[in-house]
Amino acid sequence: MKMYLLSLGAGLLVGVIYSLLNVRSPAPPVIALVGLLGILIGEQAVPLVKRVLSGDPLTVSWFHSRCVPHVFGELPTGADRNGVPDRTSTRELG
Repeated sequence: MKMYLLSLGAGLLVGVIYSLLNVRSPAPPVIALVGLLGILIGEQAVPLVKRVLSGDPLTVSWFHSRCVPHVFGELPTGADRNGVPDRTSTRELG
């Protein structure tokens, strides 16, 4: 959370400087930022649907470990935080 607040503070500072210099900000319009949010949320639909179709339970803990970190800044690794793949094997070898 601290990183987000620092980022917001830096953005506000740059905005004030731009305003004092009468320079127009190169930031994208709000509609573009909403579109980027849609992309982030849409990326989470694929793992969610795959999990549902595979028959694995859809739990809050799975959602928080696989979807929330990517939307809020952490890159996906293909495994849960403890290094175990998010889907258990359904067949046994041997």
